[in-house]
Amino acid sequence: MKLNELSPADGSTKKRMRVGRGVGSGKGKTAGRGVKGQNARSGVAVNGFEGGQMPIYMRLPKRGFTSPGSKNMSWVNLGRIAKAIEAGTLDASNVTEESLVAAGVVRKARDGIRLLAKGDAPQKLTITVTGASKAAVEAVEKAGGSVTVTGAPKDAAEE
Repeated sequence: MKLNELSPADGSTKKRMRVGRGVGSGKGKTAGRGVKGQNARSGVAVNGFEGGQMPIYMRLPKRGFTSPGSKNMSWVNLGRIAKAIEAGTLDASNVTEESLVAAGVVRKARDGIRLLAKGDAPQKLTITVTGASKAAVEAVEKAGGSVTVTGAPKDAAEE
């Protein structure tokens, strides 16, 4: 059997109804839209309109806001870095944000990468990241490594 010989099983598909093609078709004249009114017209868009009743999006309370200065940081745990070093995809002597992305430890750097302390620092590490928790810095330094925190996310550094 070839691809061009494939066809759906008998009775598994149904032809779509062509509306507005004569009274005898069963969907002629008004084509299933009823008689007159906004919904019978073409180009009707009544999304969110509730017939004069106060719409749900106006009835519900609005809370909070999105801070324009907030940074969307990616994060990585020490345990994840340890796994990557064991697998040989990451070099422990110089761990940077670029190397973390290249090794697949972090999918995307976004506005920077923040180091968190979950898991153990594997060995002597030299890490350069945008941010780090106190516990993560302590864990790396306890293992004999060092953490350099650049502090400024990418956007702020460029300005």
